[in-house]
Amino acid sequence: DPEYFRLSQFSKKSDVYSFGVILVELLTGQKPVRSTALEGGEEGSLTEYFITSMNDSTLYNILDPIVLEGNAKEDIMIVAELAKECLNSRGVQRPTMKEVAGVLDRLRN
Repeated sequence: DPEYFRLSQFSKKSDVYSFGVILVELLTGQKPVRSTALEGGEEGSLTEYFITSMNDSTLYNILDPIVLEGNAKEDIMIVAELAKECLNSRGVQRPTMKEVAGVLDRLRN
């Protein structure tokens, strides 16, 4: 959680950030600690790479082929948008875990 690094204190939304990291791992099939080349040859985290891909509309280029094969693109985008919201660097702008569960529950049904 970026706020933890700034404030040295966990918040109610720290778990939400961690869950976003897990969603990105599942979507991409990559480990979050692995550095991934960003545009311009810079090195960055998987979460930065994911958010950049979302912003640049290149998300489908980094997704795990298994995810692409077995799911509707609309469902993938819902989960990707949810992950992006969970990864917001400002905790107050992240959804609550209850809101996250609601999105996933609606998706499941």
